[in-house]
Amino acid sequence: MPKKKILFLIGSPNQTTQMHQVSAELQDYDCFFSQLYSDSPMVKLAGKRGLLDTTILGGEFKRKAAAYLEDNSLRNDYASSVYNNRYDMAVFCSDLIVTKKLRALKTVWVQEGMTDPLTSWGKIVRKLNLPGYWAMNTALNGSSNICDIYCAASQGYKDQFSLMGTQADKIFVTGIPNYDNVKAFLNNDFPHRNYVLVATSDIRETFNKDDREAFIANCVKIAAGRQLIFKLHPNEVKERAVAEIKKFAPANALIYTDGNTSHMVANCEELITQYSTVVYIGIGLGKKVHSYFDVENLKKLSPLQNGGTSAANIAHICRSYIEFKGNRTEFLRSYKLPKLQPVK
Repeated sequence: MPKKKILFLIGSPNQTTQMHQVSAELQDYDCFFSQLYSDSPMVKLAGKRGLLDTTILGGEFKRKAAAYLEDNSLRNDYASSVYNNRYDMAVFCSDLIVTKKLRALKTVWVQEGMTDPLTSWGKIVRKLNLPGYWAMNTALNGSSNICDIYCAASQGYKDQFSLMGTQADKIFVTGIPNYDNVKAFLNNDFPHRNYVLVATSDIRETFNKDDREAFIANCVKIAAGRQLIFKLHPNEVKERAVAEIKKFAPANALIYTDGNTSHMVANCEELITQYSTVVYIGIGLGKKVHSYFDVENLKKLSPLQNGGTSAANIAHICRSYIEFKGNRTEFLRSYKLPKLQPVK
């Protein structure tokens, strides 16, 4: 019998590596990957005109994902247009865009990390039941109720997605790869220690306002003379961000445009973020953290620490569902997520 085929929809480096980890637990299936894509004529036109180059649909995100797939010998079936496959399941990193063809499959959504704040415009989009991507950020990711099954980072996020519109019985608290075993990041070779780390966000690149001068000034105030290290978001316009830091931060501030952010968080004394999921690494390691979000609420949302078993949890759901002979309702009624042993 031929192996059943699964298509993993990827986007940012974090989404891509998470999906890779899940697929690694499903080697008894034919796994393929594609950058998130749309069949909407409007979205396709925007992509051709370069208007989506700062989103996970194109630009640097798409180039990095394609390079990652090639480097790791993973098959890239972009927009399901390369291999002429008939898929049995699609696993999504975002439910903001789900094509009609993929909706016909068994579908699983995997939370990447933090979702953006819901803006006034986002509330209008939600009220009018417009496509989630019209909110111009990730605020509605996980809340469309489109996919058959949702895999959430924590009970706090399950409650959030349910409140925003996804059926609670569809949502399983699995934890999420990359954020489910933060103690492992303490073993690293990043050369610096005991500094204040600033992890910036791509607020302006996603068409929102960011007073970067005021933000940097606040970082300098929090550091109070301690060493500052800035780690830029991969989607930021690097030249602009670097120039601003050099202008408004102390001369000895260090700037990283690449590198392992998790290791940088592990070695810092204090962590300053805007809308970055890495705040959860700081929380998990007991660091003092700052965020544009309410920190006490972030602690309630913080991803499950399960010793690195999130990818296996998600894969177990995928395997069980793809082999299930009944319908989705019957699966949700009968399925129980097993308790797996932590990764050693």
